[in-house]
Amino acid sequence: MQTAKDLFSYPKFQNRVTKPAPFLPMTRAEMDKLGWDSCDVIVVTGDAYIDHPSFGMAIIGRTLEAQGFRVGIISQPDWESAEPFKELGRPNLFFGVTSGNMDSMINRYTSDLKLRHDDAYTPGDIGGKRPDRAVLVYTQRCKQAFKDVPVVIGGIEASLRRIAHYDYWSDKVRGSVLPDSKADMLIYGNAERPLIQVAHRLASGESIKDIQDVRGTGVMLKEPLPTWKGIDSRTLDTPGKIEPIISPYTEIDETCSKQDNEQVIDNSDADVAKPIVMQAPKQMPWHETYIRLPDMETVKKDKMLYAHTSRVFHQETNPVSSRALIQRHGAREVWLNPPATPLAEGEMDGVFDLEYARLPHPSYGDEKIPAYDMIKTSINIMRGCFGGCSFCSITEHEGRVIQSRSEDSIVKEMEAIRDKVPGFTGVISDLGGPTANMYKLGCMSAKAEATCRRLSCIFPAICTHMDTDHTPTIDLYRRARKVPGIKKILIASGVRYDLAIEDPRYVKELVEHHVGGYLKIAPEHTEKSPLDIMMKPGMGTYDKFKEMFDRFSAEAGKKQYLIPYFISAHPGTNDKDMLTLALWLKQYKFKLDQVQNFYPSPLANATAVYHTELNSLHKVRETDGKVVVPKGARQRRLHKALLRYHDPANWPMIREYLLKTGNRHLIGRGPKHLVPPESLAEKQAQRSNAKPHLGKGGANSKGKPNTSNKGVKQQRAQPGTKQFTNALTKHTGLAPQEGVGINENGNKGGNKGGNKPNRKKPAVGGNNSTNGSKNANGSVKGGGFKKPSGSRPSANKSANKGGQGQQAKRSNKR
Repeated sequence: MQTAKDLFSYPKFQNRVTKPAPFLPMTRAEMDKLGWDSCDVIVVTGDAYIDHPSFGMAIIGRTLEAQGFRVGIISQPDWESAEPFKELGRPNLFFGVTSGNMDSMINRYTSDLKLRHDDAYTPGDIGGKRPDRAVLVYTQRCKQAFKDVPVVIGGIEASLRRIAHYDYWSDKVRGSVLPDSKADMLIYGNAERPLIQVAHRLASGESIKDIQDVRGTGVMLKEPLPTWKGIDSRTLDTPGKIEPIISPYTEIDETCSKQDNEQVIDNSDADVAKPIVMQAPKQMPWHETYIRLPDMETVKKDKMLYAHTSRVFHQETNPVSSRALIQRHGAREVWLNPPATPLAEGEMDGVFDLEYARLPHPSYGDEKIPAYDMIKTSINIMRGCFGGCSFCSITEHEGRVIQSRSEDSIVKEMEAIRDKVPGFTGVISDLGGPTANMYKLGCMSAKAEATCRRLSCIFPAICTHMDTDHTPTIDLYRRARKVPGIKKILIASGVRYDLAIEDPRYVKELVEHHVGGYLKIAPEHTEKSPLDIMMKPGMGTYDKFKEMFDRFSAEAGKKQYLIPYFISAHPGTNDKDMLTLALWLKQYKFKLDQVQNFYPSPLANATAVYHTELNSLHKVRETDGKVVVPKGARQRRLHKALLRYHDPANWPMIREYLLKTGNRHLIGRGPKHLVPPESLAEKQAQRSNAKPHLGKGGANSKGKPNTSNKGVKQQRAQPGTKQFTNALTKHTGLAPQEGVGINENGNKGGNKGGNKPNRKKPAVGGNNSTNGSKNANGSVKGGGFKKPSGSRPSANKSANKGGQGQQAKRSNKR
């Protein structure tokens, strides 16, 4: 790993902050109380301000405060005008803009493109407190408020939109959020290192236009940086040509592991003096090298080149050997510097040991904030994930390198929870992160790690260089249980069970002490085709883990159960795959309450497969067949219904499918039947709800014109269509302002008359369940939601870690 300046080695900026504020100020009155006449940095966020290290705005704010900067927070501002963005005055250095711990579109819409009416990151769990595409909207308002102040965007929403990407909600390829928002800089991934470097350079008087070389940042350029040499991406991974898949170790000796382990030394002529040859150090092939990706207009039109771009992009995530990326957008270039150096253990400790209040801002009073309630007694012990699940956004945001805290720092946070959190009962709800059991694990070969471009360290098999010794995690659990005042420690983050079975000691420790009756894991599917696209292990691995889990539970004298999670309608899944999964669930008597349809989050590998129907996990070739991708609303509903085969509401659809596909033998009341026959009550209900027959042109069976909506299927307006944009609500972007309008795509448009559109909210129909949770890519873990008329955009929520960290607890089930 290349060296980088320690986060806490910078001299404090003018010693303007001598001690931490109780809470970072959100009003002028709070600034006055602190004796501040201005803020150096103002963070604008779509989440409620919770001063806790599981929330990005708190981590960034407190980290900058520790550098001596005065930091203010503008939380969930009313974006109808620029006035709320002037609340704290003009920042001396820059605005930092984030949508919050979650992508604003995933936060607001379900995977079936229905509008949500709740928001776990908002007081009172109320939806609609942030705009769609919040980074675009907030940035434009900051520019309107103070046009000469730099705006730096970051967080999960900016990270996942840093190059041209498929946008599920508009069903098209959109350009990078950097030129769309007109921000001055984009920071991707965990932001502490690049943000501190940028803040100090701005504080020293440097212009943000001249700060172009900071790792982990993206900027707009007219041409590549001088002295850098370029490579066309198509020479690295030629699309359309049949070649063997490139080894991830092409830039190192394939026998490095053997050399490292055996240490072969030839002493045959050890006594013979040899001349010493002085050579200049060999320049690394990635040093000051950039890869030119196909331009935005090209990937918008050509799905093969989109798949190729996704493949090359995901190969350039190694913080040691990644090259810069450049992609033309119109007349300018989006330039992405290589990823920032991950934080060392001491730096991670420093970030999490800062003086957090561990509470929501007092202005919220007694209002409940569900995301806070979920994580207030949980502890983030690490960042990153080397699992590489194709549907998950952790790799795109946090990377594959695991960044862990020390035991001392974690125990210190446990004691802070015990002493500070009101009503603490002695139960720590989680010691985890993106996964529960990757703490202090990593590559055992420095040579291999330096150049590895594998998408996953554990798929299709665990890499021989990967450390699978869970001793650090076991030792942490044992020490944590001894902390005074701690009665129970649960593990709520998902266990990567294919890794866990490599060390049965960990499974035993987990089962004996840290399972509260149920343990959630995520096999995701039973069939090879979807599992290969997901980059998840087969069910044989699940069976091995279940055998260990059951055996150790019995030895401990406990009755404990595994709760598996599955994804429906994932790329690579056909109807037969879902039927086989449903029969497996029936065989093992699983009745799932929380199910999810695949949610195509921006830049995820599975999203590229969803959009292109090409397998971009491997070299893309013209001779490749198309990947099966369930896209139609009816097929996606069927896949979800099969996961909930036990729900009577799904029986008619499942019966229809079984009859159509020659599987009548699965209808019955026996243990091997999937659904029961149609009952008399169902037949009567069907007859009473029968719709009138419609003739040609909407006429009824008697030939009379149809003058009512009865029996007529209504078309729902979609985002991006005229029907949708003509009825703008506060959930579709900014209202047009006098002279300048900003539509739902974030583009400016004339509205010189200043006339405002019809702002009526779409009508809302009834529905049922609202429970569930979101995974890291936003996939839904259950819950039905009220659906609006006239909107499109699924998912659910949960707490997030770090500068974005986990998109949600559900992601951890990977």
